[in-house]
Amino acid sequence: MSSKETPTTKLIWFLQERAKELSCLYRIEELLKPESNLEDVYKGIIEAVPPGWQYSEICQSKITIGSSSYQSANFRESPWMQSANIQVLDQPIGTISVYYTQEMPNEDQGPFLKEEIKLISTIAERLGAFITDQKMKYVFQEYRTAAQELLDNTKTEWRVVLDLLRQTDRNLYLRISHKMLNHLCWTGVDEAKQLLEYYSPGERGADEELLGESNRPFYRKTLISSSDFLSDQTFAIAADHLNATEILKLIQKWIQQDKLGFLVKSLISSSSPVAEVAETIRRYRRMVPEGIGIPNPTKRSVLVSLIRRFFSEQLDFINVAKQHIEIDDVFELLHNMIYTPESIGRLGGKSAGLFLASQILKKLVNENTLLADVKIPKTWYVTSDVVLHFMNFNNLEEVIEQKYKEIDQIRLEYPNVVQTFKNGHFPPEIVKSLSAVLDDFGDCPLIVRSSSLLEDRAGAAFSGKYKSLLLANQGDKADRLEA
Repeated sequence: MSSKETPTTKLIWFLQERAKELSCLYRIEELLKPESNLEDVYKGIIEAVPPGWQYSEICQSKITIGSSSYQSANFRESPWMQSANIQVLDQPIGTISVYYTQEMPNEDQGPFLKEEIKLISTIAERLGAFITDQKMKYVFQEYRTAAQELLDNTKTEWRVVLDLLRQTDRNLYLRISHKMLNHLCWTGVDEAKQLLEYYSPGERGADEELLGESNRPFYRKTLISSSDFLSDQTFAIAADHLNATEILKLIQKWIQQDKLGFLVKSLISSSSPVAEVAETIRRYRRMVPEGIGIPNPTKRSVLVSLIRRFFSEQLDFINVAKQHIEIDDVFELLHNMIYTPESIGRLGGKSAGLFLASQILKKLVNENTLLADVKIPKTWYVTSDVVLHFMNFNNLEEVIEQKYKEIDQIRLEYPNVVQTFKNGHFPPEIVKSLSAVLDDFGDCPLIVRSSSLLEDRAGAAFSGKYKSLLLANQGDKADRLEA
């Protein structure tokens, strides 16, 4: 874009480019449906990508998966290219690339904008997640089909399931083999214990050592690494001590737990961005109709992690919240949350308290019909780091230093700080979210209340203790957004 353009023209251009990128992502999300064919998805993305780039009229795209490739019509490679790896289970399986067919002015990375760098990475990440889902769905469906077919026969279906896993997902096959070996050892099967170098020759037995009162360290126990031989021997022992139904149930349980591993890993991490958590829960909900659920201990661990991630670290709050909040409740909350793409913030005290109170009332309404008359206000939630994003967007980072100044100087500079904030602008993604909020609330009057640690925490619920501002919320959409 020309440097001679006015600030207003630059802002309009900036918003138009972001709108193109969002439209590109929306089109791609429409393609990534569970029932979609992979080849159709690749071709659809090839068509959806060029309109999202700054110079769409000279933009072409290409997807390479293994030895197969999909590309724009009349495609030709050029030096003006950017690409991102497509990963499945943390392993690169291909790339998505964007080319300009002629040289254009330099931007952040050659002729490409920094937002386009993030955009192509996001597309590659979403495509990789979709391919992973399709692969896991295929494996699980094949397993269910094989199991169902063999239920009608006299053959041992679990052997066919293992052969299928060995061919389609060797790592999962070896993990399940090791789990079976551990299960047999823990249930006291001597043949399984002999597969492990469990104690050094000449030393007393493990049971004696564990149960005794010896005041010395235990000897190191060396485990044999997983292999086809170990797997074959493990399931041969399992067939001697467990019936076919028991083995099949164990394999089924471990496949389900492995399939949900991505959920636990993402949700337990306190540093996962809000957008990543939302996408993870969305994928989990797609699995629920297939009959895959989280084991109760894991489910409680994930739930507590979500409470700590979004609401509070206080144990009193967590102990109450985990009795009334479910994973699906958090997913519904995310639909009404305002956050930036990279946000790792949580809810404020008022928001957390109001959400928990609403969940308690919903669960108790069957016990006390009077609670049905309690009105729960329509609510949107703003993450705690949105204000920091606003400050960074408007170059107001130095405001943080105010708290270190003398009180007289703070009082003197306070009016100027207020006016500086009033003259600031929200980032486009926040404006888009606030626009959705106004659509939801309609033209009802709104109240914006002050917030501080003396107002929003357990034992100090004094909303707007310092200030409450009434917004009439009238006029056209632009005026209401400006207010």
